[in-house]
Amino acid sequence: MGSTRPAGRTRSRATALAACAAALAALTGAPAQAHEPERRVPHWELKDTGTPETRFRGLAAVSRNTAWVAGTGGTVLRTTDAGATWRNVSPPGAGELQFRDVEAFDARRAVVLAIGEGEASRVYRTDDGGATWTESFRNTDPKAFYDCLAFFDHRHGLAMSDPVDGKFRLLSTGDGGRTWKVLPDRGMPAAQEGEAGFAASGQCLVTSGPKDVWLATGGAARARVLHSADRGLTWTATDTPLPAGDPARGVFALAFRDRTRGLAVGGDYRPDQPSPRAAARTSDGGRSWRPAATPQPAYRSGVAWLPHSRTAALAVGPGGTDLTTDAGRTWRTVDTGSYDTVDCTPDHGCWAAGEKGRVARLEH
Repeated sequence: MGSTRPAGRTRSRATALAACAAALAALTGAPAQAHEPERRVPHWELKDTGTPETRFRGLAAVSRNTAWVAGTGGTVLRTTDAGATWRNVSPPGAGELQFRDVEAFDARRAVVLAIGEGEASRVYRTDDGGATWTESFRNTDPKAFYDCLAFFDHRHGLAMSDPVDGKFRLLSTGDGGRTWKVLPDRGMPAAQEGEAGFAASGQCLVTSGPKDVWLATGGAARARVLHSADRGLTWTATDTPLPAGDPARGVFALAFRDRTRGLAVGGDYRPDQPSPRAAARTSDGGRSWRPAATPQPAYRSGVAWLPHSRTAALAVGPGGTDLTTDAGRTWRTVDTGSYDTVDCTPDHGCWAAGEKGRVARLEH
């Protein structure tokens, strides 16, 4: 059956993707090709969200045109026109909540997580672009504090809480976030004293493929990454070389290109404290972690692989954006703007979000 898409639109999309590919190649230092359009240096271009009082630590990039952000004051925004306009789609009555993570399947379906002790930790889901929301989970355990969400596909996902009775707690969904259940903790290693997750960027829990999931920790004697290959039923824990030994230090964000190659970033989130050794990489699924030879110069809270690249990734934090072109061995600062989280899409879209309503897209 032939396509009904207009030929002009197909050519325009192909041209746009070629330009984006060229821009990302320029950012990563790849050699130019004769047929590529003239390159300009890619850069973050701020998009006016009209919410200067909001800090967006939750970000879900769907495409170059569509993205969701979630933040303080129970705020959820959505754009479908590359950030030219934003629609406030916040759940009614959520003004006292702190949204720290959002996972979106497309322009209409999304799940958001509110963090906090006891009933402040909640999950909401929308199927109509945020016109209506359903509260699908409200925490009733005063010892639980949920930090991050992650999905394997449109149906299966997890939400992670700080340790309860000595072990990290996981919620599981098999229907896209409509219902949740607490997973048994028999396969979860014991938590260290003071160990917890950081709800800084929605990237303390990440997945790759149908069953692999990783959990980042800090606040204890050792900064660790926990890995499960069976959707959260059993876990193994591995120490990382990132800063530890203080409640403000640890692994804040993870990104996995596939089930073996991953990046970890973090440090000490206090602005007056240094963050040496604040990046590491793995090539064996998190069984071992090697420190970056040249890490970021300061604390970073978010990280994402650039689309269709085996070696390039971005890390962001309040002090700037860093780029690696050698799979996390070395990093260099490419922007000094403040961002908390970053996310990239297969159609060469990269977005970042942070304090003072800041949302940006990588432009060229």
